[in-house]
Amino acid sequence: MKRAVLDFAERTERADFVAVVDDEGEHTALDLLHRAKELADVIGPRGTVLVQADNSWRTVVAALAVGLTGGVLAAVNRHTTRAEFAAAFDDIRPDVVVAEPSAVDEWGVGGQAAEVLDGWTAVAAEERSDADRWNGGVFIGLTSGSTGRAKGVVQSEEALRYACERTIVINRLAAGDAVAAIVPLSSTAAFCFGVYCSLLLCGPLVLTAKWDPPIVVRRLAEARARWTMCVPTMALQLAAVAEPRALSGVRSITVGGGPMDRAALARAETTLGTRILRVFGMSECLGHTSPLPDEPEEIRLGHDGRPFPGTELRAVSPEGAVLGPGEVGRAQVRGPSLFLGYTRDGRVEPPELTGDGFFPTGDLVMSDVDGLVTIMGREKDVIIRGGRNIDITEIERAISGYARLDHSCVVPVRDDVLGERVALLVVPRGDGPVELGEITGFLRDAGLSKAKWPEFVYVVEALPQTRVGKLDRVRARELAGELHAKDLS
Repeated sequence: MKRAVLDFAERTERADFVAVVDDEGEHTALDLLHRAKELADVIGPRGTVLVQADNSWRTVVAALAVGLTGGVLAAVNRHTTRAEFAAAFDDIRPDVVVAEPSAVDEWGVGGQAAEVLDGWTAVAAEERSDADRWNGGVFIGLTSGSTGRAKGVVQSEEALRYACERTIVINRLAAGDAVAAIVPLSSTAAFCFGVYCSLLLCGPLVLTAKWDPPIVVRRLAEARARWTMCVPTMALQLAAVAEPRALSGVRSITVGGGPMDRAALARAETTLGTRILRVFGMSECLGHTSPLPDEPEEIRLGHDGRPFPGTELRAVSPEGAVLGPGEVGRAQVRGPSLFLGYTRDGRVEPPELTGDGFFPTGDLVMSDVDGLVTIMGREKDVIIRGGRNIDITEIERAISGYARLDHSCVVPVRDDVLGERVALLVVPRGDGPVELGEITGFLRDAGLSKAKWPEFVYVVEALPQTRVGKLDRVRARELAGELHAKDLS
């Protein structure tokens, strides 16, 4: 973080500017640097600092302070449970924890405490470890935990800079432009494309403490944000509350990390007055594909773009053979934004790569002759019904075009004979029940094999989401199981 912070400080010395717009108002770069120097004196040199990364000026100040000291910033969400925090703490073993007092108490953080950041607490460990233990890493973010226990992902400054610079070029951002972070800054992607990107641009970072679509729309418009990233459901929710062309000043919105409904996203961008770009990326290899804002809808919303220059994404067979255009295979990626490894016992554990340096993402991918990428789903997103593997993503793609549904997801429910059966959680559009027969009728007309049709449909008010707005498949399975058991009782 040191390079970006020093460049930011040098720019601030030439002329002050608004660097953060949050729930408390505007904050200048000079004020944030002053607060960062105060925090730096408390946290000390080259430490690993675990910060409650809320969407406010405090997270930016923490990043500046860690950069000034040459340390490593680790981010955690305020809603992390005590057990989750204990697991992250054991993996990272920070030298300092910075959080609001209620979080420090809830998480059971012990050590020497000092007041920082207008009423927050910094708790220092009795013994410190040098930042070299992270092998050049400067930021640690936790994965969303949507498919299991969250893992600490270690990223270098070179990776953060590469991902941001490519994104700046693709979305035609310029020095001084405002960008918005509407996903929690505790996520690796939000921190990279929010905090770090705004440091590179030396422009305002627009934030809201809580996800409230009307407030977000208003703040993005008033602050003249030029770009933001979010998950698809957030884009749809913004469009549902916005006046026509309310975000016409936003050049583009990048979406990724959740099920994609092309038709719904097309309606959303028309309402908002912007362009939506469907992308592919992950904490372990940040935002490594994207289309361009001026490409046609079929490319922007029907596919996941092309790899960033310098990044390679390939499909391989189960036996490891590299597949050609039009063939679906297991996704592997290699490039400058690839992470250094996962946190384990206070150090970085290198990732398991292929012999030629590719990281298996766990996704299924297909590319065309022009390099256009389409993510076909997760390798493990299958339902095993009577020994037959049923691809969840294939069903979700087929059902996404049904106009009577706002959102839906496919989940397995347990069966004593078949092992698993196919169920569908749906959020209806408008009034009236959604019946199984109309769903299967639509899928029949869409050409989906009868063996893949849902056998149960459960109407819910909203699909379960992780803290960063992604579909929480673990909770979705649990919810479907509860509804299915209730039906059987």
